[in-house]
Amino acid sequence: MARMISLQDIRDAAVRLQGQVLDTPCVESKTLSQIVGAQIFLKFENLQFTASFKERGACNKLALLTPEERARGVVAMSAGNHAQGVAYHAQRLGLRAVIVMPRFTPSVKVERTRGFGAEVVLHGDTLEEARAHAYALADAQGLTFVHPYDDPAVAAGQGTLALEMLRAVPDLDTLVVAIGGGGLMAGVATAAKALQPGIEIIGVQAARFPAMVNAILGTHHPQGTSTIAEGIAVGTPGTLTQEVIRRLVDDFLLVDEGDIEQAVLMLLEIEKTLVEGAGAASLAALLRYPERFRGKRVGLVLCGGNIDPLLLAAIIERGMVRSGRLARVRVSARDVPGALARITAAVADTGANIEEVHHQRAFTLLSAQNVEIELVLQTRSQAHVAEVLEHLRAAALEAVLV
Repeated sequence: MARMISLQDIRDAAVRLQGQVLDTPCVESKTLSQIVGAQIFLKFENLQFTASFKERGACNKLALLTPEERARGVVAMSAGNHAQGVAYHAQRLGLRAVIVMPRFTPSVKVERTRGFGAEVVLHGDTLEEARAHAYALADAQGLTFVHPYDDPAVAAGQGTLALEMLRAVPDLDTLVVAIGGGGLMAGVATAAKALQPGIEIIGVQAARFPAMVNAILGTHHPQGTSTIAEGIAVGTPGTLTQEVIRRLVDDFLLVDEGDIEQAVLMLLEIEKTLVEGAGAASLAALLRYPERFRGKRVGLVLCGGNIDPLLLAAIIERGMVRSGRLARVRVSARDVPGALARITAAVADTGANIEEVHHQRAFTLLSAQNVEIELVLQTRSQAHVAEVLEHLRAAALEAVLV
């Protein structure tokens, strides 16, 4: 791919994509810049119609098909953003699209892909089984296989967002980009290094899926089974993309699940923008290694916004617990009339709000005359939680944080 993709390929792709995909905003986040100590510019790819940069590569690949290939149609394997990108642009261009998804794919993703006019085939229990079936369908029906990342046309399409970023903010010092299979990074690195040879390019992977890092650095980080950044949970990196990344990427950082959760929540609260785990990985790297970026002008790609609402709810709740805005307190008291009223009055005095109450008599090791009450409280901060505990103890109640 080092030979197969050039700045010219990416510029040609940009011409093809004009009017087909959004030139998404790339703007400074003043608040995040203050927190990290670097000047941070965000590229909002989560604002694309299918909420991901994947549209760019899919659209470029489809636009390059010959009339014969267009007549036969395309096939892709994906459980996520690539599926929607291929399906949406195939529908726009009037092409038949078959998308093979593993059987475990959440129904919301299946229905959304069908909603873009694609024929969805559920096959296999793993991505590998689904991919093998997609190749078999391509052979049997003469369909063109659209690879999610290991294809020069796809990578060139993804690289168009780097042209937009450097046009919007020409003097960036560093670009931080999430890596799964490597299609986005291969395109971005090719464009950025050609336009600005001195720019530093840093790849980010989830610590649970470090396949590209292992392949390029020769490390042996263990591979996990799941991550909230499922968009970059790729077990086998691309071969074409790997060559470009080996040549052009300056450094790699791994981020943990907690870092990614924190980044999703900060983007939601500070920027009022919704990103999926993979989309928040680049910010997670800055939060984890702030000294690495101090004083620099840093561009981040918010590469996707398709997050499961239940996962988002869990991330918000866990974040509230970490910041002390949600606390679980266990109070033990004599089991006499008015005990619960005393406890709730003491909590009210401190300005905390009670969200849940569990009044426990049977399942406790306390003596039979005592009662254990567990409260879930809405609080302002860790300091406020400490104040609540202090006030309960001052009222002669035994209180501990659970």
